[in-house]
Amino acid sequence: MAAALFDRIAQAFGLEAPEIAHGVFVLHTEAANLEASVRRLKDEFGFDLFLDVTAVDWPDRQPRFDVVYHFYSTRDFVRVRLKTRVPESDPTVSTLVHLYGSAACMERECHEMYGIHFAGNNDLRPMLLYEGFVGHPLRKDYPKTQEQPLVAYRENHP
Repeated sequence: MAAALFDRIAQAFGLEAPEIAHGVFVLHTEAANLEASVRRLKDEFGFDLFLDVTAVDWPDRQPRFDVVYHFYSTRDFVRVRLKTRVPESDPTVSTLVHLYGSAACMERECHEMYGIHFAGNNDLRPMLLYEGFVGHPLRKDYPKTQEQPLVAYRENHP
């Protein structure tokens, strides 16, 4: 079942040699085509569940970052991975919040940890780190011993 679906996706996306890694079909798309590719996966192929978004930092490569998305089809019980590359100078991709509401929190986390900007997501406030945190701790050039500025403790008073 999964192999047939992967073949249909490969044909629809014009892929000659489909990439499968750890049993997951992998697609690559340009950042400008991200939204259209995701919409096709959702509408045409039934990938109705957005699992996560993360990034991979390749400091010696241009473009530096891979933004990696995982989707699941509850109809066909398969996963697909979608990757797009963005440069360090403008690490921006479109938000997927209008396609998957759950993307709002996951995009916030990726923004916080890697500095990837999700254009159209109006709430990229820190979620895991405090508001005064400097830098993006999952980037490979983030110094492990970096000290962060002290932030005054907020007390809740009635």
